[in-house]
Amino acid sequence: MTATALRVLIVDDEPLARARLRALLEAQPGVQVIGEAGDGETALAACAEDAPDLVLLDIAMPGIDGLETARRLGALPLRPAIVFCTAFDVHALSAFEAQALDYLVKPVRGERLAGALDKVRTFLAGRARQQDAPPPGQPRSHLCARLRGSLRLIPVEDIRYLQADEKYVVVHHARGEDLIEESLKSLEAEFASRFIRIHRNCLVARDEIVELHRSPDGQVHAVLRNVTAPLEVSRRCLTQLRDALRHL
Repeated sequence: MTATALRVLIVDDEPLARARLRALLEAQPGVQVIGEAGDGETALAACAEDAPDLVLLDIAMPGIDGLETARRLGALPLRPAIVFCTAFDVHALSAFEAQALDYLVKPVRGERLAGALDKVRTFLAGRARQQDAPPPGQPRSHLCARLRGSLRLIPVEDIRYLQADEKYVVVHHARGEDLIEESLKSLEAEFASRFIRIHRNCLVARDEIVELHRSPDGQVHAVLRNVTAPLEVSRRCLTQLRDALRHL
């Protein structure tokens, strides 16, 4: 089992339901079932001791029901992600008010469970980024791209240039290209010491620029160290770019 496996606790008062969920989870890649519980009290104790990433939680259980269990889990120092698995669809609103990430109706299908697990991984990655966020005013060390429900972290030091493309920005980096949902203007402000604007739609890593080349028609292009095709420099950006390069 890899260190990045999603650690899951199954909570349901019906042994057959727990067994079916375990079988579905074991068929999913990157998942580790760390335990089972048949009621809310046992689930709370297991979460406090083992700190699962995800709790698959039934709602109708003896004693503390699933909704109350979810509310109490919110008091833990590191709250697990919660996905409800229930035979009833009438509790969906209450479930999301209890901050559940998803709501699965029994019998749970494998593809539906896989979608819920993707949501959990995205949630956990986002929480980790918030915890590791740099102090206010300090640039990030990575940008984050979404890939079909997962996340890819791109080291800023590996980025060669950033190019606006409609509502996205294309990040050209050492391992290829990725799309991010950020504005070029905000990236320019955050990483002003690392990137310089060469066009209204393009920021280039300062240390990637090898030379400025003027073509026979008078158009200036920036030649980058690790990029095959030169990039167009707009007249508006040319003076500032030349001044910046003189002080590199």
